[in-house]
Formats: sequence, C-alpha cells, structure tokens
Amino acid sequence: MHKDKKAAHAGINTAEIRAAATNVSDGAVTAGYKAERKEVIALLNGALATELVCILRYKRHYYTATGLQNSPIKAEFLLNAQEEQHHADLLAERIVQLNGHPDLNPATLTARSHAEYDDSKDIQAMIKANLIAERVAIESYRQMIEMLGDTDPTTRQMLIGIMAEEEEHADEMRDLLA
Repeated sequence: MHKDKKAAHAGINTAEIRAAATNVSDGAVTAGYKAERKEVIALLNGALATELVCILRYKRHYYTATGLQNSPIKAEFLLNAQEEQHHADLLAERIVQLNGHPDLNPATLTARSHAEYDDSKDIQAMIKANLIAERVAIESYRQMIEMLGDTDPTTRQMLIGIMAEEEEHADEMRDLLA
C-alpha cells in the first residue's frame, strides 16, 4: 500500500506544492500559473466591456423592435441579452479569481468594447448590427484563446465556451437576416 501511495505522487513535489499553497493571499493563482496575469486581466476586462455593450444593444433592440411579426425576433434579442449577461458574469468572476478588478466604469465602456453599440430603428438593421457584433466577439475571443495558448487553461476553457455561444448567436442572426 505504501508503495502505491508513493507511486501516485511520482513526478509531483507534494511538499513544495503544499508549502507554496500557504500563500493564501493569492487565492486561486498558484505558483504554477504561467500567463502574465495583468495582461490576462486586461484582456478579460476588454471582453467584459464588449459583453456589457452587447447586453445594452440587445436590450435596446428588444425594447424598440415593434410589430407582432417581430415577436420571435424580440424574444431572440432578449435571450441573447441574458446569455451575454452570463458571459459578463463569467468574465468578472474570472478577473476576481486572478486577483484583478472588473472594470465596470460606464464612462469608458464603449471605448473599451470591441463591438459597437447600435441604436437602429429598423429590424433588419438591428439584426445586421447584432450579427456584426457577434462576429467581432468571435474573432476577439479566438485571438485571446490563441494568445493564452496553454498558459492559463481555466481562462482558455471559459473563453472557448463563451466563443461557442457567440457562434450560435451569429448563426441565429444570420438565419434571421435570410
């Protein structure tokens, strides 16, 4: 039994890991974290600003789209706004896990966002603006994932999940344009 227990720790310096873990002020960030934490936080804050602008755009479109024939489109706008809110929550939580501070300053939100706000009044223009914004988000997440490589697997997996949902939103908006 003792031999099996020792084999389970082969290649892992448990004593070193335990000693480093006593630095509790770093929270989830351990000595093995390979990414440039401040750069990752800056990337995530840019993504957070983008998600917040997307929430506002979808909500505006939801409230201002008119006509009974547009009820399903309005419902899609509302659902996407809720999903963008979930993305924003994930990003803010990860920023805090990395010992950073989520930047929710409304005064600089649009300047930090990758996507643009839109105040279209025509339903087709709304859909097109949302499709463009989703495409911007997809490419932004793709580049962030590429930049992270394997230096921060937790953030990478989160971004991959968000990007997959943004791709679904883009497909939905494209279908609505057709």
